[in-house]
Amino acid sequence: MLGNEKPLPYATRYPGSRQAMMQYALKIVFSTAILIAVAELAKRSSFLAAALASLPLTSLLAFVWFYLDTGDIEKVAALSDGIFWLILPSLVLFIVLPLLLRYGLGFWLSLGVACFATATAYFGMIKILGAFGIRI
Repeated sequence: MLGNEKPLPYATRYPGSRQAMMQYALKIVFSTAILIAVAELAKRSSFLAAALASLPLTSLLAFVWFYLDTGDIEKVAALSDGIFWLILPSLVLFIVLPLLLRYGLGFWLSLGVACFATATAYFGMIKILGAFGIRI
């Protein structure tokens, strides 16, 4: 190991260990709890559920889990950059889905079309960023 390298986190060095398995279980439980909280909150208040879901909780969890697994600050920064550039195409889902639902299309068809439109927007954004020399 060179003088400027940090040792890998325990779970990365020993992926099959009991401690690593406990960390994975904690990730699953914590992440699932947030998803369930949004779904249950939506039954009572669509505003509060939307507020909770709109928080960048997935990104925050990804940053924390990724940092704890790797200890690599530069990779966390690169992940953050990538998320920033891909927020705009992700908004397509939230524009197209309610429009199609209000237009009278069924839920599953609307969701499918909105997902396709979002995937197309992601592809387009990656092409546009590539034209400017930005790689994600």
